[in-house]
Amino acid sequence: MPLTWTFRETWLHRANPAFKIGLSVLLFLAVLLTHNINVLLHVTWMHLLLFYTATGLPLRRLLLLSLPFVLMLVSSSTSMLFFGKGETTWLHWGLIHITEESFYRSLHIGLKTVNMAVLGLLFGLTTSPVRLFYSLMQQTRLPARYAYSFMAALRLLPMIVTEYQALQMALKVRGVKRARGIRGWTDSIQRHAIPLLAQSIRRAQRIAVAMEAKRFSSDAGRTYYYVIGWSASDLVLAAAALLIWTAGLLLGGHLPFLSVTDVR
Repeated sequence: MPLTWTFRETWLHRANPAFKIGLSVLLFLAVLLTHNINVLLHVTWMHLLLFYTATGLPLRRLLLLSLPFVLMLVSSSTSMLFFGKGETTWLHWGLIHITEESFYRSLHIGLKTVNMAVLGLLFGLTTSPVRLFYSLMQQTRLPARYAYSFMAALRLLPMIVTEYQALQMALKVRGVKRARGIRGWTDSIQRHAIPLLAQSIRRAQRIAVAMEAKRFSSDAGRTYYYVIGWSASDLVLAAAALLIWTAGLLLGGHLPFLSVTDVR
C-alpha cells in the first residue's frame, strides 16, 4: 500500500534536513516566546505564504492537510475566549464571559497554534525520512544503529497496513462478525492486535540479527550510499527565516493591525 504522493520538488526539499530540523526548533522557540500580537500576525501570514508556495503540493491538498490544525486553532482559542479573565466585559451570559483581554489572549494562542502547525508541516512535507536520518548520521554524528533502526521501522509501516487489510479480509471470508458494544470492540482489538504484534516481533528479530551480522552496531568509520551536504538552498532557507522575522518585527512596530502589543 503506497503511503506517498506526487509533489513538485522545490528549493526547500533540497535543503539539508539536519539544518531544517534545527532551524524549525529555533523558530518554534521564537514563536513560543513572542508576546507581541502584531508581530505574530505579520509572521503568520508570511509563514503561510511560504507554506503554500514552497511545499510543492497542490493547493487543494494543502488545504485538506490544514483542516486538523484549523480545528486545533478553534478549540484552543475558544476556550480562552469564552472562559478567560479580564476587566473590559464584552459579553457575560451564564458561564460564558467574553472580555477584551480574553479576546486578545485567545487570538494570541491561536496564532501560536497556527505558526507551530505551519512550521511542522513545512518540515514534514519537504523532508524525506531517508535523507533526514542520513543527514543526522553525517552532520550530527547520530550512531548508525539508531538511524538505520528508525529507517527500518518506517519501511515496515506499509507492511503492517497490508497485513492488517489481509487479516480483515481473512476474518470476513471466515464469517467472523463483530459484536456490538464494548465487548465487540475489545474482541476486535484482540483478533487484530495479537497476530499483528506476533508478526512484528518476528520480523523485528530477523532484522536485528541481520543488522548485527552486517556490523551496524560498530562505531568504526563507514561510508554512506547517500552523501548529504550543504547547498545554496540552506542559505536561501536561513535568509528566508531571517527575512520573515526581521520584517515581522519591523511591521509589527510600524504597521500594527491592533492597538495592543503585549498580551500576557
